[in-house]
Amino acid sequence: MLFYPLLFLIAFLYASVGHGGASGYLALMALFNFVPEVMKPTALLLNLFVSLTSFIQFYRGKHFNWQIFWPFAIASVPMAYFGGLITLEGNIYKKILGILLLVPIARFLFFATIKDQELKKSNPWLAVLIGAGIGFLSGAIGIGGGIILSPVLLLLKWANMKQAAAISALFIFVNSLSGLAGQLTKGVHFSADMFAYVAVAFAGGICGAYYGSIKFKQDVLKYMLAGVLMIAAYKLLFTTA
Repeated sequence: MLFYPLLFLIAFLYASVGHGGASGYLALMALFNFVPEVMKPTALLLNLFVSLTSFIQFYRGKHFNWQIFWPFAIASVPMAYFGGLITLEGNIYKKILGILLLVPIARFLFFATIKDQELKKSNPWLAVLIGAGIGFLSGAIGIGGGIILSPVLLLLKWANMKQAAAISALFIFVNSLSGLAGQLTKGVHFSADMFAYVAVAFAGGICGAYYGSIKFKQDVLKYMLAGVLMIAAYKLLFTTA
């Protein structure tokens, strides 16, 4: 029963920063010894519900910037589909996922708030190249790509925290849809408890997106989630369980 409150917490926190939560769901499933064949489609499906909820809330808060979003999306969506066609060997999959979990850990612990006067104009051609790479990796691993895109937007100073959240949320949704479509062409495996997972994650996503899109101090929860991700990353990278 510990799985469900942790699932709610992950969906809540990720939605509050504009993410769908796939990296968190994958980390949680790794801790509970799910097999990769179930992990990838499950994470993408949960991503669809949570990221769309998050995007709607941040869009209503007027944080979305279409001009920054579309160059990333135009390349990432087809590449996510092709990435979804790839089946990685179980151990390789876990190692890549373990490395990728270090990205949201850094995102939650080390990125400070960017002031609007520090923002720079985005480069559409560079965004297309970055989007293609993120999209392919997203489809192959079973994430929406927001854990990579959000830090990129902040590092390049193309968006502030809430703008990055809004852009990442829609980016995650379209990539998750494309990656899941690629996986469906080969057949996918879902847990028998999938409906319960969706209900819990969706509830967490609604709550997190609502509070995150307004004004929500989430430092304590961020550190808690970073701790869970660290445990999962260690398990994936340094153990065989």
